[in-house]
Amino acid sequence: MLNRPTRVILAALLAASLTAGCNKEKAPATTQGPAATAQQANAGEPAPDTVVATFGDGQKITYKQLNEKIQDRLSELDKQKHQLRKRGLEGMVTEALVDAEAKKRGMTQDQYLKAEIDDKVPAPPEERIKEVFEGAKGQLPPGATYEQMKPQIVDFLTQQPKQERAQALFAELRKNANVQITLPEPPRPPAERKQVAATGAAKGGGENAPITIVEFSDFQCPFCSRANASVDQVLKEYGDKVRLVFRHFPLDFHKQAPKASEAALCAGDQGKFWEMHDTLFANQQKLEVPDLKQHAADLKLDTAKFDKCLDSGEKAATVQKDLEDGKKVGVSGTPAFFINGILLSGAQPFEEFKSIIDEELKTAKK
Repeated sequence: MLNRPTRVILAALLAASLTAGCNKEKAPATTQGPAATAQQANAGEPAPDTVVATFGDGQKITYKQLNEKIQDRLSELDKQKHQLRKRGLEGMVTEALVDAEAKKRGMTQDQYLKAEIDDKVPAPPEERIKEVFEGAKGQLPPGATYEQMKPQIVDFLTQQPKQERAQALFAELRKNANVQITLPEPPRPPAERKQVAATGAAKGGGENAPITIVEFSDFQCPFCSRANASVDQVLKEYGDKVRLVFRHFPLDFHKQAPKASEAALCAGDQGKFWEMHDTLFANQQKLEVPDLKQHAADLKLDTAKFDKCLDSGEKAATVQKDLEDGKKVGVSGTPAFFINGILLSGAQPFEEFKSIIDEELKTAKK
């Protein structure tokens, strides 16, 4: 029988669920056109001129007027429904492939997944388990001993590696089975494309890469950390066809995020922006100023130069400029990705990036 963390991981990967982000308050605006209205009518909804409310001296509101008033939210709902169907479809395919592979090996699904995931992720070293225990003592129940907490700590430390192993396994199964997802994509109106300045730390392809992804992110946002796996996969899969540009969007309730952004920029002055970027996301509980300085020391930076940069606040204006630019193009939460100007909001899976990127590459060839 699989342990609980593995079941949680598999449920997250196979379930038809939507991803989210930090402070994701409002949906990106889109426009409904005549085609959408026709689809509504065909779906059995009221005709556009149907009166849905009357009041006063002969005043009325039609179904068309109602839809026009809430068109942004309706459009976002349509996008969410498509994502829900797509995640559900991918989950059904993956579950069927797991079942077939398990039967081929004479195993139950649980036995197969344990052999291919649990058993292939090594247990963390004892020193690491003790380190986590010591660091969490103040948050543990009174009297909790190391031996009592050890299984939970092991589960915690192996959850991410197990998730990564599960993703790799499922991707391999889909590749071997030549899975083709043919669910039609909803139309993407031109109004969704924004003009976003690609200024900031960059990696991947050069300035002439056919795909530019501008990421607005917050080092204290857990969803931003989760999104990194998808971004890394994009860069791996597409190579120099994709250029990633990182911009800062520290949310006001993440009090340590602005200084963390400054730390990344200060590290960038010494050629180690991305190393600091990775360190900050890997240590989101350690973003106080002393922690930031320790990260700089661990990265072998010139600590005197780094400390002066951080303490002076000289990078604060750059962070604020990114924040203002993000708000101008409709960013209200993190992470937010603009793929050639097309907004992809939240910690989305690789497939959502791929869908937009492939369409953009196809268009570029025409």
